[in-house]
Amino acid sequence: MPDPAPAPASGSPAVPLTVLLADPVLGLRRIAGPADDRLIGTVGTTEVENPGPYLLGGELLLTAGVRLPQDAEGIDAYVRCVVEAGAAALGFGVAPVYDEVPADLVAACDRHGLPLLRVPDGTPFVAVGRAAYSAMAEAAHRGLRQISEAQSALASAAARPDALRAVVQQLAVHLGGWTALLDGRGVELFSAGARPPVPVLAELRALAERTTARAAGRAQPPTAAAQHHAGRHLTVRTLPGSDGSGGPLTLVTAAEEPPTAVHRSVAGVAVVLLSLLTSPRHALGTDARSAGALVRLLLGAAPEEAAAALLPPDGAWVVVHGRLTGRAGGGGEAVQLAALGTALGTPHLHLDGTWLRALLPGSAAPDRVVDTESAARLGWTLGVSAPAPTAELRIADAQADRALRHALATGAAAVHHREAVGPSVHTLVAPEDAAALARSTFAPLTAAGTPGPAVLRETLRTWLALHGSWDRTAAALQLHRNTVRQRIARVGELLAVDLGDAEVRMELWFALRWLPPGAN
Repeated sequence: MPDPAPAPASGSPAVPLTVLLADPVLGLRRIAGPADDRLIGTVGTTEVENPGPYLLGGELLLTAGVRLPQDAEGIDAYVRCVVEAGAAALGFGVAPVYDEVPADLVAACDRHGLPLLRVPDGTPFVAVGRAAYSAMAEAAHRGLRQISEAQSALASAAARPDALRAVVQQLAVHLGGWTALLDGRGVELFSAGARPPVPVLAELRALAERTTARAAGRAQPPTAAAQHHAGRHLTVRTLPGSDGSGGPLTLVTAAEEPPTAVHRSVAGVAVVLLSLLTSPRHALGTDARSAGALVRLLLGAAPEEAAAALLPPDGAWVVVHGRLTGRAGGGGEAVQLAALGTALGTPHLHLDGTWLRALLPGSAAPDRVVDTESAARLGWTLGVSAPAPTAELRIADAQADRALRHALATGAAAVHHREAVGPSVHTLVAPEDAAALARSTFAPLTAAGTPGPAVLRETLRTWLALHGSWDRTAAALQLHRNTVRQRIARVGELLAVDLGDAEVRMELWFALRWLPPGAN
């Protein structure tokens, strides 16, 4: 039976055969068999006539030919049994039994596709084993270092405001392929890396669907599935604890190189982080500062005072209103909150069915603060306010609402409210005088009855913003166009004005701008 050889450390990776061939001290030379590289998992020596029963596969089998059959037929049978046992390569020592590798052995290895190495005189078999295990230990150390670096990068990414996107991006870097997080219905939430061709994407999505379909009726869905072809390696991993009503979330990868043990370990860390980031506790909770602000509000503090716990004193907010106009994602509210929080870069979110309101810290221009592209990919249409201090949040809230209605009416992915630049007509009138004039202008609406003055003013505001378009106003307000006509006619009747007059419409538009928030 094979002589015992020192076993590699538990979990040590296999090393390519070319590593041993490149070692000048060993002097090994490939003299037969295919030129493709093979992975060597262990090194063993044997002098039995039939070593097959003693092999596990992946070995570099070393022999001096002590019991090698003497005829071509016997040698062929010997090589065939070694190949069938899964040996990676055969090394033949030219001393002390043979002066050179037998020609029949060379021919048989070529015939059966087994790499044959010539081990020169003066190279002990134990030296080959020591070199192999040293290379394995070095590869293991290198792999541990790569895993450690990847874990550190993933942990840092998970702490960022855009955690989901950042984790997916870091994973793509460390896996060396395209990586995406899909919701329970296969909708792409976030992705990174070089995007593969459409047929590969379709194949990957089909694999994800088959994997998640097997989760039906199970307490724990399948954790992973893989599909490998020449030059294309597809992997699907389900996130534990994410099998809500929409099905489990999946992490999918497409790479040109086959996944290694390091890749699998790094992907496992990412799966755990993504599962935590999309869990209800994380998605619905906030940090200690946010919790402290909530406590202060509930105990009677003014919003301006509580907001100081969330922003620097000179900070500003951007208000976002949104409506789900695309296909709803799977995974439940927690996943939606996590994905939107990542896309918008804020934990301050409120979902009410298909409606969204959010607060984003930031004093930069809103189109640089809000990632509307990612939100649109998630199916959301947005309206975004101009940056505003805490004391003017109600004004910013109204701006975001009007911007959303405009976006819905025009079919845009998002509309940003633009502040006037430089002096404007609004600066020519004292604010208190303008507010008094606005209240006086719209006072007759208090006699409107149902649906009330606030609804009539909002209908008028939307209609004026959309240049008197009945259809676009109806779409923005989700009303029938006849209802819009009736309301606008009622406004004209109560205010005793001709809404067909451009000057009248202009005056009403300015009055709406000056009307204090919350006015009756």
